[in-house]
Amino acid sequence: MLDFNQKGKVFITCKDRSVSYLEQEVRELGFVPTSVIRTGLELQASLEDCMDLNLHLRTASHVLYELKSFYLQNADDIYRKFKSIPWEEYLDVDGYFSVNSVAENESITTPLIVNVKVKDAIVDRFRELKGRRPDSGSDFSGLVIQVYWKQTQASVYLNTSGETLAKHGYRKIPGKAPMMEALAAATIYATEWNTRVPFINPMCGSGTLAIEAALMATRRYPGLFRDHYAFQHLLGYQEEAFLAKKKKTRRKNRGGNRSENHCFRHLTASDIVCAGKCGFCRRGSHD
Repeated sequence: MLDFNQKGKVFITCKDRSVSYLEQEVRELGFVPTSVIRTGLELQASLEDCMDLNLHLRTASHVLYELKSFYLQNADDIYRKFKSIPWEEYLDVDGYFSVNSVAENESITTPLIVNVKVKDAIVDRFRELKGRRPDSGSDFSGLVIQVYWKQTQASVYLNTSGETLAKHGYRKIPGKAPMMEALAAATIYATEWNTRVPFINPMCGSGTLAIEAALMATRRYPGLFRDHYAFQHLLGYQEEAFLAKKKKTRRKNRGGNRSENHCFRHLTASDIVCAGKCGFCRRGSHD
C-alpha cells in the first residue's frame, strides 16, 4: 500500500510552450520546480500534494508521480523489469488499469509494443501471487500507468490525473472547434490580466476565454467540478481526505463579491450564445 504522504518526484505535463504559466501556478501553490522543460516541469511532492495539484491547476495536462526509474536496454527486457515491480502494493486485484507509453528506442517501432509487454508483466505477476488478475484496457477509467523510455533510461509513473486536466469539463454544447480550456487559461495568463479590471473578448466564439476568465476572477478551480481522478484507484487512497481537500479548495471561492468581477463578451450566433450560457450556468457564473 502506498504512503500518500511520502515525497517523491512528480512531473506535471502541459501543452507545448505553456510551461511558464504552469510554473506560475505551481509556485502560487507553494511548490518549487526542480527542473523545467517546454512541455512540463518537475518537483518534489507527495500523492496528497498531487490531489491538490489536480484540483487547482488550470494549464496542466497530467500530474505524474514517479514509481521507479531504471536502465532498460531494449524491448526484450521490458517484461522482466516490469514484472519485478510490486504492483500488488498499488493496485487492487479486482481493480482496473491501463498503460500509456512514450518510447524512443531502436528496438521499438510502436509504443503499443511497450503497452502490451507492460500489461502482460503486471497481470502475470498478479496471477502468480493472487491466482487472478485485474482487468485492463485502453481507457483511463481506473489506475493509469505512464511509461517514458528514451534510449536506455526508463521511468514509470502513476498518472494521478487519468483523463487530461486540459479539458475542464463544463461544456455540454461545445459549438464548432471550441478552444481547449487549458490553452484558454494560458492565453489569459499571457495577457497579465489582474482580474480586477474588465475582461473584454469581442470575438469569443463559444465563450471559453470568457468562462475561464470568470473562473479565475472568482477563484473557482477546475478540479472542483470533476468527480473522477486516477489516484482514487490507488491502494491507500482515502476518500475522506480527498473530500476535505475539495471542501478547503471550495472555500477559496470569492464568487459572492460580484462587484470585483467584470467579464464582457460578444456573441453573434444564437446557438453559440446558448452554448456559452450553458457553460457559464453550469459553473455558477453569469455575464
